[in-house]
Amino acid sequence: MLKDIPTLTVTDIAVAIVPKPDTKGNAWHVYLLNLKPDAIEGVLVTSKGYGLRNGEQIKTSTLRHFLDEMEGNSAKLIEPIITDVFGLNNEYWVSFYHQKKIYDRKYLFLPESINSNFFSRIPLLDTEGVIIK
Repeated sequence: MLKDIPTLTVTDIAVAIVPKPDTKGNAWHVYLLNLKPDAIEGVLVTSKGYGLRNGEQIKTSTLRHFLDEMEGNSAKLIEPIITDVFGLNNEYWVSFYHQKKIYDRKYLFLPESINSNFFSRIPLLDTEGVIIK
């Protein structure tokens, strides 16, 4: 029964989007941050963009990234991202195993939320960017 399935809450996992160093602002990187003290395993990240542009429905390709294992207190590059898609919803669905239990969570960057007005300090990367914890 549905009531018998445990609801597991994802904590200490974040997705951050930061400007790539030494570029003129057009190239950015998306990182997965494991803020837990111990490792997570079987990490799968699915990314896609979607929304309206000039009244027309736009949808990007769905990309899948298998990161295998992430040590505790570490960051891994998921993918590069270009500013052309910042006007869309940018969705990252993260699934992983932690202590033999499976967790998953959707991280959604809303249109125009990836800009310097929403920058904060990104732990583990020692830089500024946009983060969802």
